[in-house]
Amino acid sequence: MAASQSLKLPSLNNVEIPVHIIHTEENQIQEPAVDELDYSQRGQWLRAAVLGANDGLVSVASLMMGVSSVKEDVKAVIVVGFAGLVAGACSMAIGEFVSVCTQRDVEIAQMKREKRKGSSKSDENDEKLPNPVQAALASALAFTIGAVVPLLAAAFIRQHKVRMAVVVAVASVALVVFGVAGALLGGTPMVKSSARVLVGGWMAMGTTFGLTKLIGSDHGMQF
Repeated sequence: MAASQSLKLPSLNNVEIPVHIIHTEENQIQEPAVDELDYSQRGQWLRAAVLGANDGLVSVASLMMGVSSVKEDVKAVIVVGFAGLVAGACSMAIGEFVSVCTQRDVEIAQMKREKRKGSSKSDENDEKLPNPVQAALASALAFTIGAVVPLLAAAFIRQHKVRMAVVVAVASVALVVFGVAGALLGGTPMVKSSARVLVGGWMAMGTTFGLTKLIGSDHGMQF
């Protein structure tokens, strides 16, 4: 706020001349309160978590449906599903590790170029560098969480057709949950996100089931 103060200065003719001196307080600029979250900052870990869990669920459920199309033994289905879990988690971890290492190398090279130009703040940049090990572990964990869902659903069901129906039903519910979670955390429409994830999962399971059954029938393969 501004406050004015009147001073009277003597002039050469002994006439007092009022002079107003305006004192201004230091302006304090306050940033407006941010009601909405910056969802872009969540992009990296959100992508890894949602995609990892979704990949684990769809991959293992599709594998189990494919094997179920030609094999009714519950042990074979569980073994194949578990193998898919281990292989997928390792693949996700290695892929994420290599990807983040490449990104880290690019950022370090950029930091070196900026440092030579004298425009780099090394301490702040070091804190922003991605961690490949953390990214790999997060991706593997997310994939495992998703892959465990269909395995647990089928583990204790002996009847072949009932087991397949339960796997599809549980996988569908989990896909909707992952879609809703991704929409809430990412600030996107829930219905659209859930429908996209659900339809994609159905397509993967149906395609794997159909093609596996087709190959097994045409070639007379004995499982």
